[in-house]
Amino acid sequence: MLKPVKKTKASKSSGSFAIVASRYNSRYVDGMLNAAVSELKRAGAKVQIVRVPGAYEIPVVVAKLSTLDPRPSAVICLGVILRGATTHAQHIGEAVSDALMQIQLKHGVPVIHEVLLLENKEQAEARCLDPKHNRGVEAAQTAMEMARVMTSL
Repeated sequence: MLKPVKKTKASKSSGSFAIVASRYNSRYVDGMLNAAVSELKRAGAKVQIVRVPGAYEIPVVVAKLSTLDPRPSAVICLGVILRGATTHAQHIGEAVSDALMQIQLKHGVPVIHEVLLLENKEQAEARCLDPKHNRGVEAAQTAMEMARVMTSL
């Protein structure tokens, strides 16, 4: 069951956040991107957006961002992979997930994974375009919380 995103009171965020967003399936990705940027700006955070061709290209940019000085407080990854008639989507989804986890562990920068592997356009619309369930909002909230956790360690 798809759970609604909880609206939180915007607490001030002094962090800077990077968002790496795929251009592929842009209708859905842009829905998450706009929601994430709005949520971060509502909290007063700095936001850098990097667009890449597709989901498979996201990890290399996240790896580069994780080595910059200063590093972002967290990196949000946004993409939509729709299943087709072959297993290609599954392979892309697994490769991206594995790479993002390795980057976050290696560099100690929180990587928020919202590269969604979905069955159909209806699922994409529900998770990316519906304000009650928009995963971009959830990604931004998670990024800010992880930035606070990492700063407190």
